[in-house]
Amino acid sequence: MTNQQTIAVVGVGSMGSAIIKGLIKSKQFRIIGENPDNPRVTELGQELGFTVVNNNEDVVKASPDFVILTTPAPITLKIAQELSQLPASTTVISAAAGVPLHKLQAEIVNATVAVMIPNTPVAVNAGTIGLTLPQDISEQKKNSIIDFLELLGDVIPVSEEQLGIVGVIAGCGPAFVDVFMDAMSDGAVEKGMGRQTAYRLISSMVKGTGKLAFDSEMLPAELRDQVTSPAGTTIKGVVALEKNKFRYAVIDAINKAAGK
Repeated sequence: MTNQQTIAVVGVGSMGSAIIKGLIKSKQFRIIGENPDNPRVTELGQELGFTVVNNNEDVVKASPDFVILTTPAPITLKIAQELSQLPASTTVISAAAGVPLHKLQAEIVNATVAVMIPNTPVAVNAGTIGLTLPQDISEQKKNSIIDFLELLGDVIPVSEEQLGIVGVIAGCGPAFVDVFMDAMSDGAVEKGMGRQTAYRLISSMVKGTGKLAFDSEMLPAELRDQVTSPAGTTIKGVVALEKNKFRYAVIDAINKAAGK
């Protein structure tokens, strides 16, 4: 990728802002943020150094290399209509949950269209991104999209039918982990550790555990077994989690978040 690529993020809410922050950290792009006139977005543009526009005509005129839609689902197809004249060289990636790929393709006929479900850690280039690509996409275009999104985090290709559970795991999951981390910090504080030290210790542990699991591709049970020696402290803690139905609580949280 070159320093000359232009990225337009349409919708500068929480997710749009997170994506912009991650892209700016990569220091590779000219970034345009499109949003209805809003002092918060104007201030964010001044703070982070991206161009703010208030209509999609300006996005089309810029002929960006990538357009990322982070608009609310009910208006996303209307936005897609306004972007219908984007050139074939543009790739549009929608992060609007529940808007099917084929409906977006029907509105944006020239540009390549893909759909993704990201989460807010994209702001620090450590996101989890579920990605669905059109079936007829070329290998070159597929690789260019994945290479681009990998600047924001880990990209997991999935079928469109799986994007819903991606949203639960990647989108809701951080909140579940935050609750777990907060509970662990209470346990550490009870044993005399300062709160901020506990937070940093636990954050580092979660970060390292996730990276080891992702990079090694070992099963979580295999990684657990590596640190649960017979009659040791870890297995006693694991048994306590089982006794208190920790595993069931996690499964139930996912089912509830998925609307089941």
